[in-house]
Amino acid sequence: MDVRLLDATDDPEKLICQAARNDYASEFIADQSFEEVMSTIDGDSIEDRKETLLTHLLEHGHFGPFEHPHATFAIEGVSRSCMAQITRHRHVTFDIQSMRYVSFDDVDPEAVREGELVVYPPSATDPDWVGRNQDTGPVDEETVEKREEVFADTVASAVESYQKLLELGMPPEDARFVLPIGTKVNIVMTMNARMLMHIGDMRAAADAQWEIREMTEQILDLAEEWAPITFEYYNEHMKNRKNRLAP
Repeated sequence: MDVRLLDATDDPEKLICQAARNDYASEFIADQSFEEVMSTIDGDSIEDRKETLLTHLLEHGHFGPFEHPHATFAIEGVSRSCMAQITRHRHVTFDIQSMRYVSFDDVDPEAVREGELVVYPPSATDPDWVGRNQDTGPVDEETVEKREEVFADTVASAVESYQKLLELGMPPEDARFVLPIGTKVNIVMTMNARMLMHIGDMRAAADAQWEIREMTEQILDLAEEWAPITFEYYNEHMKNRKNRLAP
């Protein structure tokens, strides 16, 4: 997969601080400079004061101000299974690559065996992989080779059948019914910083499915570049505390 920050609020932590200080300011926040807004916060510099305030907000569960800045992520090549999980979250805006208007008639079914169009789960090729709700443990090399063969045959056949249905005049919106849930999809999603932390709580947790966990970890890495004080603190002190940030 490929996860990129497509667009985001400039200086998100300044905005969070301005919103938070509004709650306790007698003067109109828009008429004050940022230095004036932060003048009563402890710290030798404006960056120190931002860190003091942001840390205080996170420590005391004052998450409302974190809903003001937004970030938009472009995600390439996750499965429809992963998409179904991430789109369950509220307060997130999604645009999903359409399988009604985008057809895959030029994909070589043999290339699907090598990872084209369909996400291969690690358990298809790794004999030591053990997933959640799995009744058995690691398997031998012969078993995993057979597992990979069955998986590759199935997804390649599905794509071949899909293309045959297109050739027979079936519309893409109906032919897509035969494609596997592992079919790759591209997503654009926008959320505020609080919701991003909540998704981190739920989807970067140890018991999350491997694909959405990898996607969320990449998102959190980008978020730490975007809002470093907030997400450095989140990653160190708050991550995996499920539902703490739920709206």
